[in-house]
Amino acid sequence: MISTYAVTFPGQGAQYVGMGRELIEESKKAREIFERASERLDLDMIALCTEGPSEKLSLTEYTQPALLTLSIAVWEVLKAQGISEPAMAAGLSLGEYTALVAAGALEFEDACWLVRQRGRYMQEAVPKGVGAMAAVIGLTAEEVGSVCAELGDAHDGVIGGANFNCPGQVVISGHRELVSTACAKLKERGAKRAVVLDVSAPFHSPLMEPARDRLAEAMEAVTFEKARFPVIGNAWVRPIESPTEIREALLLQMTAPVEWESSVRWMLDQGVETFVEAGPGRTLTGFLRRIERSANGLNCEGPDEIKKVAESL
Repeated sequence: MISTYAVTFPGQGAQYVGMGRELIEESKKAREIFERASERLDLDMIALCTEGPSEKLSLTEYTQPALLTLSIAVWEVLKAQGISEPAMAAGLSLGEYTALVAAGALEFEDACWLVRQRGRYMQEAVPKGVGAMAAVIGLTAEEVGSVCAELGDAHDGVIGGANFNCPGQVVISGHRELVSTACAKLKERGAKRAVVLDVSAPFHSPLMEPARDRLAEAMEAVTFEKARFPVIGNAWVRPIESPTEIREALLLQMTAPVEWESSVRWMLDQGVETFVEAGPGRTLTGFLRRIERSANGLNCEGPDEIKKVAESL
C-alpha cells in the first residue's frame, strides 16, 4: 500500500467532448456533483461535458467550470473507495482551484462560480488577436527565457514564460507579434518545435492584469478556509494554507508563470512517492515522467481507472 501520495488536478487543455460520460452513468455521486454545478451556474454541465459542442466547451468561461466539476467528481468517487487523505495537492493553473476544493479551503459551488468569472475575465482582458501563447519543445527554461528577455528589451511589448511544465517544455505568452518572433528565434536556437497555441488569450502574463483586478473583486463574494492539507501554489512553489495566502496566490498566478516542474520537485523533496492525477487526460502524468522517471504516476477519470487507483492507494 502507498503511504505518501499527492493528488494533482489538470488545467485548461485537458477538456474534450464526451469527458465524464461513463463516470456520470455509473456513479450517483458523480452525477450529484454535476447537478450541483449545473444548479449553481444555471447551465447543463452534464450536456456541456458529454455532448459539447466543442466550440462551446473550448470557451474559457465554460472550460474552467467543466474541468473543475469533472475533476472533483473523480476525486469524490475516489475518496468514497476509502482511500487515505493525501499528503498534499496541486493543480495546473485552473487545477489549483480544484485542489483547494479537495482540501476543503473553498466550497465546490463557490469554486464553480469563481472559475467561470475567472474564465470570462481572462477571455475579455485582451482584445482578440492582440495576445498569444506558444509551446516550445526541446530547449531549457533558461534558453527560452534568454530569447524572451532579448525581445522584451528590444521591443515595447510583453513576452515571457507562462508555463514551466517539465524539462524541455515551456509555454510562452505575451503580445502576438513578439510571440511569433520568439517562435522563429527559438527554432533558430535549436527548438524542436515552437508553435503558437489555439487559445483565447495570453494567460499567465502581465497582460492579464485587468482580469486579475476583476477577479480580486469577485473573490470578495467568496469565503476561503484554511486548507486541511497543503496545496502547492503554482506561482509560489510552496504550500498555500491560510485564507489570506490563498487569495494572494490565486491572484498572483493570473499574471505570473505556472512553475509546475518546480512544484513537482518540491513535493518530491518532501517525500511524496506517488502522484495521482484526478480528471480528464494524463497530461500531468506525462509531465511527471519527464520530471522524475522513478516517481510513481497514476491517473484516473473513468470508474475502472478509479477502482485501480484506489486499490493501489
